[in-house]
Amino acid sequence: MAGSTDNSPNTLPLFYKAPEAVSPERHGKNGLALTGDYGFAANAIVIPLMAAEMPAAMRSYPIVFSGPDFMPMVVTGIKEGENLFIDAKGKWAEPHYVPAYVRRYPFILAGGETDERLTLCIENDPARLVSLGAKAKPDVKPLFEDGKQGEVITSALAFCEQYQGMFVKTRQIMKVIAESGLLAERTSKITLGDGQSFNITGFHLVDEAKLLSMSDEDFLKLRKADALATIYCHLASMNSWTSLLHQAGLRKS
Repeated sequence: MAGSTDNSPNTLPLFYKAPEAVSPERHGKNGLALTGDYGFAANAIVIPLMAAEMPAAMRSYPIVFSGPDFMPMVVTGIKEGENLFIDAKGKWAEPHYVPAYVRRYPFILAGGETDERLTLCIENDPARLVSLGAKAKPDVKPLFEDGKQGEVITSALAFCEQYQGMFVKTRQIMKVIAESGLLAERTSKITLGDGQSFNITGFHLVDEAKLLSMSDEDFLKLRKADALATIYCHLASMNSWTSLLHQAGLRKS
């Protein structure tokens, strides 16, 4: 399964190719185009998800665990390069939940784990990071106003900091779940209505039988780590493989 979370040391996170630190010197004459276009995620068949989002996301997507830290991911596609929840115009299918990882783009916080404060960066995406020009455009909001950060930057920084907090909490939860021995690698075979079959590999699921046979002491460790909601939302999301098949059917109709 393809996809990168923010703690990958050697690769840029999913969707980001050339993020740069936001500054009035570099971006004083730039604005953010409020396009509402999610086309940048059209090729992603898995997308990072935070534990706090799982109650909302489980109704729309199967949630699996992937990567060295077993972080939660929503499955949004079956065939490589095809997000079934984004149409040709870049619109996300309603009423399905849009992950915070997607809504955060083109902003991201950057820095090492030992840094006291992370730096707000923006992806150098010409569809979003645009020159303001002489005439103001209603769908473009300035990053800076009179040399000071504008409302766009203030909102983006608050959202990114909130996301970073969710990321740290999710990683803590997943560490406890992984150490509990509940995660097992699985392969899912998806068969579409026209008979085509696809194998989705490289992810982990919670072994429900192991969960039910846990000792009270080990189960209590999960509860104290706030891990139970993550586990139960994941298990409930397994019903959403049908949602994925439904989207695939719509794509072919």
